[in-house]
Amino acid sequence: MSYLAKNYNRKKISFKYGKGSYLYSIDNKKYLDFVQGIAVNSLGHAHPRLIKAIKDQSKKLWHVSNAFQIPEGEKLAKNLCKKTFADYVMFQNSGAEATEAAIKVARRYFYSIGKPYKNRILCIKNSFHGRTLAAIYASGSKKMTEGFGPKIPGFDHIIFKDSKPRFPKIRSRIKRSTAAIMVETILGEGGIKIIPDKCLRYLRKICNEKKILLILDEVQCGIGRSGDFFAFEQSKVKPDIVPIAKGIGGGFPIGAVLMNKKVAVGMTAGTHGSTFGGNPLAMAVGNTVMDIVSNKNFLNNVKKSSRYFLSNLNKIKNQYPKIIKEIRGRGLLIGIKVFKDQTIFIKKLMDNKLLTIRAAENVIRILPPLNVKKNEIGKALKIITKVCSELK
Repeated sequence: MSYLAKNYNRKKISFKYGKGSYLYSIDNKKYLDFVQGIAVNSLGHAHPRLIKAIKDQSKKLWHVSNAFQIPEGEKLAKNLCKKTFADYVMFQNSGAEATEAAIKVARRYFYSIGKPYKNRILCIKNSFHGRTLAAIYASGSKKMTEGFGPKIPGFDHIIFKDSKPRFPKIRSRIKRSTAAIMVETILGEGGIKIIPDKCLRYLRKICNEKKILLILDEVQCGIGRSGDFFAFEQSKVKPDIVPIAKGIGGGFPIGAVLMNKKVAVGMTAGTHGSTFGGNPLAMAVGNTVMDIVSNKNFLNNVKKSSRYFLSNLNKIKNQYPKIIKEIRGRGLLIGIKVFKDQTIFIKKLMDNKLLTIRAAENVIRILPPLNVKKNEIGKALKIITKVCSELK
């Protein structure tokens, strides 16, 4: 029997090691891993530079309190700010912590300028921002909030539609108490739904008009996953606050909140903290990931891999129009919306040694490492074709 709580419906498979895009099970079977810890292992399994970074840092210093300066964290914060819109960074341990901190930054900003009544965050209904109490009520999903009352106040919701207008009646949802709009640039758990660049610019325009903040959650779609360092870069929009996690650690737990100078004014000493956030070991890994992923040639290769993958997936869709309804995504954040039960499709892919994971709207989520090889994508395409032929 397992002494682990039953909050996960785990597949009856476990792994003893991984290398690059592959996982090797305890019964010596080789799987093509296109889950990668749910977009976490941005450079695949056991990347030599990440191993070296952890090994070198582990011999020097693992953890010190944030009561002291941490040079490795100073370096990563500087690199993130120089690369992005941000002026300041606060390090956390996860995406949920990062979004919680983003909410605190927004509320604290208005408190600091004498408007404490501006404390409500407007979010997309049935989005995903993590599993903490505040984050599940920010998402507004009955499935996630059921049984966890009383309701955490401070969140209102808008609908994001596939048809125009994308955000119907959004202006009427903004009240005197609204502090910010918080959306995922690409909804990951919500079904790999891209918020178009025009819509992001519209959100920025509304925020400017109403003098409220724009929070873009890039926990899943950031750090090169979209083909740009941040998914919102393509829109030329500058947000006020951005929570990140997942890919920045390459498999090591790191989260962060990026913010501009305006909103950072509220985060004075003692307003937020994290015991493990920004520890030297995590920061050494983050700096190594940052060095690799922020490289222009690396990001161009992500875009090249994406074009090849998406183009061929659409060919498979055209070949099996009764199996695949839609191909979604940008970069290497890809979704296959199927007509039949996604669970059956995912199980058949796994039987053929390709690991994928579900998302909402009957979508199969595909998240290869950002440095995936063309022949590995080709292998995945053959498996997907085979499964489609078996299900037709």
